[in-house]
Amino acid sequence: MNNKEFIAELAQRSGHTQESTQRMVRTFVESMGDYFCEGESVMLAGFGTFDVKKRLERTVTNPSTGLRMLVPPKLVLGFKPVASIKEKLKNGGQADD
Repeated sequence: MNNKEFIAELAQRSGHTQESTQRMVRTFVESMGDYFCEGESVMLAGFGTFDVKKRLERTVTNPSTGLRMLVPPKLVLGFKPVASIKEKLKNGGQADD
């Protein structure tokens, strides 16, 4: 599903226009980005938690040349889904009844 399809589906389900839905989604994503830049986690009830983790500096070796390089530390975004979603995926997308 691409962005256009997602916005159309969300607009149809919510009863809003696609333009207003697009603005809401854009605002939502921008707000999450602001929290991530501050190093804060974002927890969405019933969905999961997005968190920012610091990956430490490390040394890697290029396998073709044998050259060792230093990779600087960086921040990476992680996601941990809630247990109900993990269980649903384990069951091939079928709800556990």
